[in-house]
Amino acid sequence: MFWAKDLECMPREQIQRLQLERLQNTVSRVYERVPFYRKRFDEIGLKPEHIRTLKDIEKIPFTVKDDLRANYPYGMFAVPINRIVRLHASSGTTGKPTVVGYTKKDLKIWSELVARMVVETGVSENDIAQISFGYGLFTGAFGLHYGLERLGATVVPISTGNTERQIMLMKDFGSTVLVSTPSYAMYMAEVAESLGIEPRKLNLRIGLFGSEGSTEEMLKELEKKWGILATENYGLSEIMGPGISGDCHMRCGMHIAEDHFIPEIIDPKTGETLPPGEEGELVLTTITKEGLPILRYRTRDITSLNYEPCPCGRTLVRMSKVQGRTDDMLIIKGVNVFPSQIESVLMSIDEVGPHYEIVIRREKYLDVLEINIEVSDARLLDKFSALEALENKIRQKLKTILQIDAKVNLVEPHTLKRFEGKAKRVIDMRNKNN
Repeated sequence: MFWAKDLECMPREQIQRLQLERLQNTVSRVYERVPFYRKRFDEIGLKPEHIRTLKDIEKIPFTVKDDLRANYPYGMFAVPINRIVRLHASSGTTGKPTVVGYTKKDLKIWSELVARMVVETGVSENDIAQISFGYGLFTGAFGLHYGLERLGATVVPISTGNTERQIMLMKDFGSTVLVSTPSYAMYMAEVAESLGIEPRKLNLRIGLFGSEGSTEEMLKELEKKWGILATENYGLSEIMGPGISGDCHMRCGMHIAEDHFIPEIIDPKTGETLPPGEEGELVLTTITKEGLPILRYRTRDITSLNYEPCPCGRTLVRMSKVQGRTDDMLIIKGVNVFPSQIESVLMSIDEVGPHYEIVIRREKYLDVLEINIEVSDARLLDKFSALEALENKIRQKLKTILQIDAKVNLVEPHTLKRFEGKAKRVIDMRNKNN
């Protein structure tokens, strides 16, 4: 059941002692070796010896993505480049990417943490894991690849795309584990059905989904489509990649590897640390990384932390499903709206499929929210009264959750764009000249 029972089931006091020791070592190292952190510390008169307790972490300034971009490519590294054996980079849409580097020790720890994470879900050395993430500078595919190999599972590094071939090999190889984004897994099920293949009759038993947010409703739909245990895992390149946290088989929160990362929840507006259980922005500190140690990194992800022991026996803190991001939150008519709220509503309605598109535009200086949604059955489009009733039903449910009106357009199945990687469901037209 456990990959590292002695570490994953430590008493809280023991976890905190280990974290403090590793935090103090990391702070001393970055102060000595990373000019960026030395300058930040010196500007506020902070010295490594001032970190005497875990709470003292709050004295350390935050690190943000722009800090990594400003020190592109190697300015944040704590070791010479000849000790870096792997480079990855984020898929930033503007400016320079954020570059991350790993030493041999970093790669060993990364593989072990991913192996630990997948064991939590029930994956074993007897599984055949099909990795349908895109390989390249993206950390997701390689992180899961080496972690699954470390466990001893058979890895199929098919990458993303060529979906019909994905289904063929899934069937022929007898894949039992699927690694992909939730949206691509949904699309793969759709393609399988179009080929006359019933997804539930394949050998898949566990889905390891990540790289994009997903709602509980989406995961349940994936379980229904594929007949699997759909689990979610969390990672970000700046900290390590996948393996930071992940669901266990109980699916009641993603366990964070606290022996390697210190999580905090802050108020995204004030930066104030919030008590356990409160929802806010996740901040992470690495305490074992050699190549790129990061102190108090603002992830922009909105979640909460549960320090109660899990029914699975693990004592590591659990983070709730990410509810959205502080930087992709939509402000529409002055109201804060997360795409995940819209998805939760749509996935609860049987008559529509899992494919949708959110469009925001400005008409006569006012925001207009429009949602294009595929119906499950095209025949519904021929029944005006039923169609109108369904549109009104969706509008009312959305208004209850969002507190604003949305225009609903129901469209034929298979007409909205599909995605093999991260789904791009939001089109914000407000800042475009149309």
